[in-house]
Amino acid sequence: MSANKTQPNDANVSDFLAGVEPRRRAEEGARLDRLFRAVTGFQPRMWGGSIVGYGRYHYVYDSGREGDFLATGFSPRKAALSIYIMPGYGDFAGILGRLGKHRIGKSCLYVNKLADIDMEVLGELIRAGLDDLGTRWPVHRE
Repeated sequence: MSANKTQPNDANVSDFLAGVEPRRRAEEGARLDRLFRAVTGFQPRMWGGSIVGYGRYHYVYDSGREGDFLATGFSPRKAALSIYIMPGYGDFAGILGRLGKHRIGKSCLYVNKLADIDMEVLGELIRAGLDDLGTRWPVHRE
């Protein structure tokens, strides 16, 4: 079986966030970094070229596929902020209903700008996601 394409690396998170364009997105990335650090208690690490991850977990699926992945994190992409909650958002309708303007994919929440959402509710969502993930696989600080 092939390994995950997105792997942790030693790139500097602060340098990455400072270089994000447009400038507004870099500022939002810095705000998200502060929130994720406060909620998780974890130090960030780059995953791939554009994902800032907090913590990691090792998964093993019934199919036998296994690997390591970030426990939670975000990417300040040009089109939208992508916020990752593993293993997904299926059980968080109550929190999502209070979050504000967003779109969701399986494990990704898309936000056009942080002004559209309630940051306190986002913190609650990050914590709930980590707690849920911890019931499936152990979450490690890194």
